[in-house]
Amino acid sequence: MRDLFVISLVLAASLAALKRPWVGVLAWAWVSLMNPHRFSWGFAYDFPVAMLIAVCTLLGMLFHSKELQKVPLNGATLSWLLFLLWLNLAAPFSINLTHVFPAWEKIIKIMVMLFFTMALIVEKRQIQALIWVVGLSIGLLGLKGGIFTVIGGGGDRVWGPPGSFIEGNNEVGLAFVVIVPLLYYLFEQAKDPRIRWGVAGMVLACVIAALGTHSRGALLATAAMAALLWIKSPKKVATGLVIAILVPVIYSFMPAEWHDRMSTIGSYEQDSSAMGRINAWQMAFNIANDNFFGGGLDIYTADIYYKYAPIPDIVRAAHSIYFQILGELGWIGLLLFLCIWFFTWRLATRLINLSKDQRELLWITSFARMAQVSLVGFAVGGAFLSLAYFDLPYYLIVIMAVMERWLKLHGYVSSSPAWQRSDSQRLKRKTREIAGR
Repeated sequence: MRDLFVISLVLAASLAALKRPWVGVLAWAWVSLMNPHRFSWGFAYDFPVAMLIAVCTLLGMLFHSKELQKVPLNGATLSWLLFLLWLNLAAPFSINLTHVFPAWEKIIKIMVMLFFTMALIVEKRQIQALIWVVGLSIGLLGLKGGIFTVIGGGGDRVWGPPGSFIEGNNEVGLAFVVIVPLLYYLFEQAKDPRIRWGVAGMVLACVIAALGTHSRGALLATAAMAALLWIKSPKKVATGLVIAILVPVIYSFMPAEWHDRMSTIGSYEQDSSAMGRINAWQMAFNIANDNFFGGGLDIYTADIYYKYAPIPDIVRAAHSIYFQILGELGWIGLLLFLCIWFFTWRLATRLINLSKDQRELLWITSFARMAQVSLVGFAVGGAFLSLAYFDLPYYLIVIMAVMERWLKLHGYVSSSPAWQRSDSQRLKRKTREIAGR
C-alpha cells in the first residue's frame, strides 16, 4: 500500500512536469531531500523515482522552452559555477580514478537539477511553493524523528533515510538543524491557524529529533543557530522566552547516555571518534599539499590513509565539509567552496537591504534573515560532517537567487549601472509609485 502511494505521487508529478516543468523541479526537491521511496518495503524502494522525474522535467523544458529564464548570475552562483568547473577539471587527476565516476555522477545530477530549478522557478507563488516543499521534505522527517525520540525517551538514535546523503545520525541531525529556520519562516507566512500550529509542532519536533540523533555537531550547530535566530527575530522577547523555556526542558528530558556523549565535546582527546576525525583532517591537509587538484572524490581508502594519514590504521570519512573539500579538491577547491557561502551570505544581506522597508516585500526580508540563520547552522555543524554536496543548503542559494531576479523583473532593483542609479533610488521611486496608486 505504501509503495503504491509513493509511486502514484511520483507518476502524477512526472506527468504534471511534462506540461508544467516547474512542478518537476519541486518533485525532484521532494524526492532528493526526503527520499520517500526509502520508507517503503516493496518495489518502490529501489524504483528510479528521481530519474523518472528528471526525464519528464527535461522533456517538459523542451516542450515549454519559453518558460525558461536565464540562471541568475551573482557572486554566489558564479562561485558555484566556478566550483563545479574546478570539480570537473580535478576529476581526471583523482588518485583512485577508476572509482570516481559514481560519486561524480551523483553530484553533477544534483547540481544540474538545482540550476534547472533556478531557470524554472520565476513567479512568487512558485518560489513560495519551493520553500514549502524544501521545508516540509525535511520537516516531516524531523516530525517522525521527534516523535520517535519522545516515545523512546531519547535512548535510541534517530537515523535518516537509507541510501541517502543524510542516512547517518550525524548527517540527518544537521539537516534538522538547518531546516528549523525555514520552518520558522513558514510559520510566519502561514495564515491558517491550523497550519501555523502544525508547522510550530514540526519546528519543536525537529529540535528534539536533532538532539535524538546523539550528534555532538548537531548540538553545537543548534546552539549557534539559536543565538542567531534570536538576533534575527523581529520578536526578540517572545523568541527569547520560547528558547529559555524549551532549552532546559528538552535538555533535562534526554537520558544519561546522551549527556555522557555530549560531555565528550570538552575532552575530545579521550574520544576515539573525535581523534579519528582529527586524523582524517590531517590526512586531507597532507593530500592537498601534495596534489594541486586534491585527491579526488574517493580518497577514504586504506591505501591513501597509509600514505597520507598520521595514523594509517584509522580509516574514516572526512567528517568536515571543509576538510572534505580540501582533501578532495585541494586548496583552490576549498577557496571556491568558501566563496560560495561568503557570497550567499552577502546575497541574503542584499535582499534584506532591498526589501526591509517595503510591506509587500516582507516575505523576502524574513526568508533572507532565516536563510542566514540556516547558513550558520550549516557552517558550524558542517565542520564535523561530510555533507559538502548535500543539496539542502544549496537550495538557499537557489531560492534567494530567484528572489533577487523576481525583484528585478518587478522593478524593485535597478538594472542600470551603479553610476547611473542605485538600487535604493529605484526602490524609493517604486515606493512612490505604489503610494500614488
